Amino acid sequence: MRSCILACLLAAFTASMSAQREEWSRPFPGHCVIGNLYAVGTYDLGVFLITSDEGHFLINTGLEDSVPLIRSNIESVGFRIEDVKILLQMQSHWDHTAALAEIKRLTGAQMWATAADAPVLEDGGFSDPHFGGKVSFPPVEVDRILADGEVIRLGDVDLEVILTPGHTAGSSSYAMTVNEGGRDYRVVVANMGTINRGKRLVVNPTYPGVAADFAETFRRQKAMRIDVWVAAHGSQYGLHRKYRPGQAYSPDTFVDPDGFRTAVERLEALYNDQLRAELAADPSSPRP
Repeated sequence: MRSCILACLLAAFTASMSAQREEWSRPFPGHCVIGNLYAVGTYDLGVFLITSDEGHFLINTGLEDSVPLIRSNIESVGFRIEDVKILLQMQSHWDHTAALAEIKRLTGAQMWATAADAPVLEDGGFSDPHFGGKVSFPPVEVDRILADGEVIRLGDVDLEVILTPGHTAGSSSYAMTVNEGGRDYRVVVANMGTINRGKRLVVNPTYPGVAADFAETFRRQKAMRIDVWVAAHGSQYGLHRKYRPGQAYSPDTFVDPDGFRTAVERLEALYNDQLRAELAADPSSPRP
């Protein structure tokens, strides 16, 4: 009976992963989120182009074979992948990083990353404390280390780096102000505090301080002033509820401050549930 249950659980997990990967590679039209922020990724993987008058930022990639799709989406919104000058990432997991090395080679762009995620990028995921022990994506050399609160400038764009660790030790978000129609919008490319299956917070933690990192990320995100937000997965920020391919552009399409706070609070509740479960199983574990 036990072996039958385990086999059924494994089959369900495999089916779920297969469906997830299909959404990660499924094409989706490039579109303007607001102002100079464009979504150029897949149906569920968030890849974002931020344009300036001196070249562009590209945040994240998809899977290793996603370059043609990203190139096509960038061209469809009126720009060229060759004009990307700075590559950024929100988290050092393979589903968001696997095409960075190829895009860097194609464009000559610099790869900038946080101190905690840079080593994982440079060894292709081998040192990732959760999914590591093997190379899971082509390694990419990091040219510059980013600090929390740093404002990076490219042409007429100022982009603030906000450390939001937990999901990975160096997870980061990026914020800027966009003016549309005489109104200033606070726009955030937000890395959300999701907890991957198998991650441990306090009992044999996946990495030292991970529970405190998540707690600080939730605190900071709840205090953020946000008008428009996007995230590493379309499913996290309600992409397909807010936008249908071909719909007319409006700067208000992705305005959703209440949705952001609700999403953060939901993830914080899941975190607290896991924290309680781990501490109940091993009361001697230190609290974050």
